[in-house]
Amino acid sequence: MNSQDRKSIHGIWKGRWTFILAAAGSAVGLGNIWKFPYMAGEYGGGAFVLIYLICILLIGVPIMVAEILIGRRGRNSPANSMAYLAKEANTHPHWKFLGVMGAVAGLLILSFYSVAAGWAFAYIFEGFNGTSAEYYNLEFNNFLKDELKLISFHSIFILATVFIVARGVIKGLEVWLNRLMPLLFLIVILLAIYATQTGAFLEGVNYLFSADFSKIKPSVILAALGQAFFTLSLGMGAIMAYGAYMPAGQKIGSTALSVAFLDTLVAILAGIAIFPIVFANNLEAAAGPGLVFVTLPWAFVNMPLGLIFGKLFFVLLSIAALSSAISLLEPGVAWVVESLKTKRYIAAGALGLIAWTLGILSALSFNLLSDFTPIGDRNFFDSMDFLSNQILLPLGGIFIAIFVGWVMKRENVLEELEMNEGWVLKVWYFLLKFLSPVLVGVVFVAAVFFGVT
Repeated sequence: MNSQDRKSIHGIWKGRWTFILAAAGSAVGLGNIWKFPYMAGEYGGGAFVLIYLICILLIGVPIMVAEILIGRRGRNSPANSMAYLAKEANTHPHWKFLGVMGAVAGLLILSFYSVAAGWAFAYIFEGFNGTSAEYYNLEFNNFLKDELKLISFHSIFILATVFIVARGVIKGLEVWLNRLMPLLFLIVILLAIYATQTGAFLEGVNYLFSADFSKIKPSVILAALGQAFFTLSLGMGAIMAYGAYMPAGQKIGSTALSVAFLDTLVAILAGIAIFPIVFANNLEAAAGPGLVFVTLPWAFVNMPLGLIFGKLFFVLLSIAALSSAISLLEPGVAWVVESLKTKRYIAAGALGLIAWTLGILSALSFNLLSDFTPIGDRNFFDSMDFLSNQILLPLGGIFIAIFVGWVMKRENVLEELEMNEGWVLKVWYFLLKFLSPVLVGVVFVAAVFFGVT
């Protein structure tokens, strides 16, 4: 029985583009906007971008196709889809726990991700009237020490996520993603156009795209591998859950390529928007929160219309974070609704409460609980990040590749992909069965045993 004969109890996306926007929304997050541009500039510009794109094709797209395939054929939450497909393949029912692991990983990520998203939301209200870069460095450090503010913005963000997911696939996810994602693309394009007026546009573009192959070392290739896997939200059930709502006639392969393209496009446009602003003000192109919450606010202070575009930038960050957060909560909610036969708003509220509670511990990691280090020398925030992103997600990606490549019946895979035997299928099978799991395994081993992230 293929996906045309089965229906999800949660609903089906109304249009082809809804799944693409939903999956792109899951993939496009805070990391795209501050991590990818920095990595590209630091690790060889165009040379890194080229290697990253190759990694996307070798790892990201093959595993994404497998995740979508599982979701659409199972037409249930990731856990119950895995149980259905394991039964169909006449194999052990314990494969269900792969879907459970994804839902747990999503909830853990949501718990600390919403804290960082709260930072972005808080900065929408920034006045951009500071007097120096040091002022913004001090302001950000003071913000991290303010327990009440951190918990308040974390709470607002969790409530927004629960509200959207609780409304269901059509009235919640589809309606809001169809609003949020076009707005996200519009804002990032506006910011990129704004960057052309800074006087340092060519310098910023050169930083991103000039190919310096001398910087390409094994560690850089490893970084590209990791970014290619993590950027597409693989291994945590989000793409699988969204696949369950995909219309039956939609081509899985071309859809996965479209999502990968949009995800990469937003990351590159973010770099085009950010670095000319940084260089026009002779500022340091630092990574992560330092770039976003210290360097850029000071740059906006010194730019014409900086107040407007500064606020637009943090609206962009907040939308990217919210679209990702929705996909982190959905797999668990779908599973609880199916398994306990409960109302969606109850499931969303209960899991949201768990994420909110864990998130409070993450918020306090920067102040009251800064000495609490559950894993190694990592505070609670970083421990949740390490456990979910460096352990659970890579393991999920590896086992998804193994299940579809080695366990599922080939005729069922072909039926769901609506493909015949040919070179495209052979290449995809080779990547999924051999190359993708090995490369994700390398990323996993490097992170867990050698501390390389």
